Amino acid sequence: METRVSSLELFFDLVFVFTITELTTVLYREPTWRGGAQVVLMLGIIWWMYGGYAWMTNAVSAHTNARRLLLLGGMGGFFVLALSVPRAFHGSGLAFGGAYLAVVAVHSTLFTRATSVSVARAILTLAPYNLVSALVVLLGGALGGTAQYALWAAAVIFEWTTPLMRGLRGFAIGASHFVERHGLVVLIAIGESVVAVGIGAMHLPVDGALVAVAALGLGLSAALWWLYFVGDPEEAERSLESMDGLRRAYAALAGFGYWHIPILLGIVAIASAERVAFADPFAALGWARASLLAGGVAAYLVGDVFFRRTLAIGPSRARATAALLAVATIPLGARLDATAQIGVLLAILALSSAAERHGPGGPGGLQNR
Repeated sequence: METRVSSLELFFDLVFVFTITELTTVLYREPTWRGGAQVVLMLGIIWWMYGGYAWMTNAVSAHTNARRLLLLGGMGGFFVLALSVPRAFHGSGLAFGGAYLAVVAVHSTLFTRATSVSVARAILTLAPYNLVSALVVLLGGALGGTAQYALWAAAVIFEWTTPLMRGLRGFAIGASHFVERHGLVVLIAIGESVVAVGIGAMHLPVDGALVAVAALGLGLSAALWWLYFVGDPEEAERSLESMDGLRRAYAALAGFGYWHIPILLGIVAIASAERVAFADPFAALGWARASLLAGGVAAYLVGDVFFRRTLAIGPSRARATAALLAVATIPLGARLDATAQIGVLLAILALSSAAERHGPGGPGGLQNR
């Protein structure tokens, strides 16, 4: 019988995705290189441990009250961490670091409850690496300033290179559960970005301009959903199932770990720019916001391209081309208006999907006739 994502895991993901909303707020308030660097560092730290919980629940079932309570404790840590995100570089870095340390401690404790001896032994060798990273994050949050940037960057690099240092031997991946879990968090992130934009527009009159940009904005979110979810999760599951244990673990790390970072960064960047676009749909966004909007779409597509290539789940040339075309829309939003840029981005994604479907490798292509 296939293991499916539990309601408690979905509840956990809802709390986690609150961090996506808070990261969007950071980029909305500071659409600069500094704001972008802050978002990249925080997402790198947060996504590493979210992935840790996804791997953990893939191997450890929270079927007892003790395990459920521990997982709820991890959720509490993520919630405090999310609350500290907007001011993590302006006074709440210590709270961020303390919450992250709690998240790491709960993760290591729960992972040792795995029924597989090899999995339990594997996490015991990984736990010290995670603890060192958490302590570096805590120290950076306490020091603040330039030291915080340097230490948090060191923590991100250390975390994401840990698998290359210690290897992934001993970790088991249940393909269906793993794919479903990550698909749900991407779906909730897209939905949360829609909610964030909607909340930003609550004070505006519902006139033709707002309706027009709202329809285009929702269409853009729907296009992102289409690119990720139409056919790909099923193909990804079959691809993982066809691999042996160690190769499957590395494919899971690369596809759902490394390459989902630009996917989530793209969602954050798009949402931050759209919040401004809703305020005045027919005004120019300026170069910074227009770059975030176009760059967000491009980052999402690049992450998706490498995700698909890692798991060998379909053609990606049209998506790579669309990423380049998305960047070319920056002058449109910077000099003309947000509505025009969003409309062109939506058209690019729609044409990319159509070209992929009717191209040589798509369902309507010659290879499938």
